[in-house]
Amino acid sequence: MASSASITPSYFASSSLPPRHISSHFPFNLNSSTFFFPLKNGSFKLRNAPPLSPKVLSARAPKAAVVTKDTWEKSVLDTDSPVLVEFYASWCGPCRMVHRIIDEIAGEYAGRLSCFILNTDDDFPIAEDYEIKAVPVVLLFKNGEKRESVVGTMPKDFYIAAIERVLKS
Repeated sequence: MASSASITPSYFASSSLPPRHISSHFPFNLNSSTFFFPLKNGSFKLRNAPPLSPKVLSARAPKAAVVTKDTWEKSVLDTDSPVLVEFYASWCGPCRMVHRIIDEIAGEYAGRLSCFILNTDDDFPIAEDYEIKAVPVVLLFKNGEKRESVVGTMPKDFYIAAIERVLKS
């Protein structure tokens, strides 16, 4: 008859050694800014890297301004000029691609079109008012009224075509 007692090997039961941190397995400090570059002769070259600042990590400045529920009415609804608004979420990968396109468009149409971005996670009531169910969505407004919409990640030509239709109307 089998016993219900469990058998634990002695090497699992207790250890007199404290657990080792993973960095102790490497001959160098993982927290330092020293990098090892392999050379053709098989040796390594040491090099200190400068610390990165947020300015270094940001390759470009966004051209589309952020709009929130507090600035929505003044920036989008109470203006005579055409307005483009991208509805996005910070966790959305395709939204990042659309951001780049909208920033290009904002630069190209400066003075003729105002471009904004709205985070749907932070300003859900605005997204709900315009029945935004998924992101990215780009809405175009003229005289405070929604005129065009582009749903999903599309080539730049789609956005340009919608903008031109709104500008001509």
